[in-house]
Amino acid sequence: MDNAPSGDVIVVGSGVVGLTTAIVLAERGRRVRVWARESGELTTSAVAGALWWPYRIRPKALAGEWALRSLSVYEELAALPDETGVRVVEGVQGETRLDELEPWAARVPGLRATTAEEYPGTGLWARLPLIDMPVHLRWLRERFLRAGGMIETRTVTDLAEVEAPVVVNCTGLGAHTLVPDPAVRPVRGQLVIVENPGVRTWLVSTDRDAGTTTYVFPHPDRLVLGGTTDDDDWSLVPDPAAAEAIVERCVALRPEIAGARMLGHRVGLRPVRDTVRLEREVLPDGRVLVHHYGHGGAGVTVAWGCAREAAGLALGEEPAAVRP
Repeated sequence: MDNAPSGDVIVVGSGVVGLTTAIVLAERGRRVRVWARESGELTTSAVAGALWWPYRIRPKALAGEWALRSLSVYEELAALPDETGVRVVEGVQGETRLDELEPWAARVPGLRATTAEEYPGTGLWARLPLIDMPVHLRWLRERFLRAGGMIETRTVTDLAEVEAPVVVNCTGLGAHTLVPDPAVRPVRGQLVIVENPGVRTWLVSTDRDAGTTTYVFPHPDRLVLGGTTDDDDWSLVPDPAAAEAIVERCVALRPEIAGARMLGHRVGLRPVRDTVRLEREVLPDGRVLVHHYGHGGAGVTVAWGCAREAAGLALGEEPAAVRP
């Protein structure tokens, strides 16, 4: 504490929310260190399907604003897809109508109802950012380092041990035990990665009767097939039966996927909370602690908008927007 210069910030967590928040702070001239238990490529963020879409995140009004601010950033980053991992791709959000969505939808360019040729059921056609997360996380880390930031491998077991004038807690699901906050819990997601046989558009389809959401996200060299939403399941071990079911559902929607060579399996635990915790508190010793976690399956979608607000809280420029 004594040798930490005034204005220093430590961000705990190296997922997309932590790195994006660290970038915003560093580019505003703060000396920022990220304390990470593991590299960004090993976090839940690396496993995300990463289509921009506000999904299972509250409060809805604020999440919509954060998402729209992030959308503007991703549209700019899509000019350099090989570098940033961000591309704008067309696709269908099935079983969805415009009148079912929150006000943010009215500000998404080109969002419209599907035609019968585009999708057999009710759906929306959209051009949205689709993000290759391993590439994007590397780009975020490099941008942070270019801004003068530092990344240190540290395992934090108590936020009180993080000695800096300003600490930002971006630990995601880790907040369950670190804070501790039992309100943040896992929703397990399993994905299957296969070779891309030429699919160029993404598709999300929900079977409300079966309780399943199926999606196909195309990248130039592979397809990300999903998925599962297993509440309160902490297992990171791929389930072969779940993987088989995912492939079967995807093939039913996109027959050209049948026979695509399997490349791998991924499992991630979404850090779901009834509402995002974005809160500034002043500790008894005068240090500032900002909690910034609980983004569920929409961390990528809201990352830039939410990071800017968290940075404002860290620097004492804005009132806390979201209480626990």
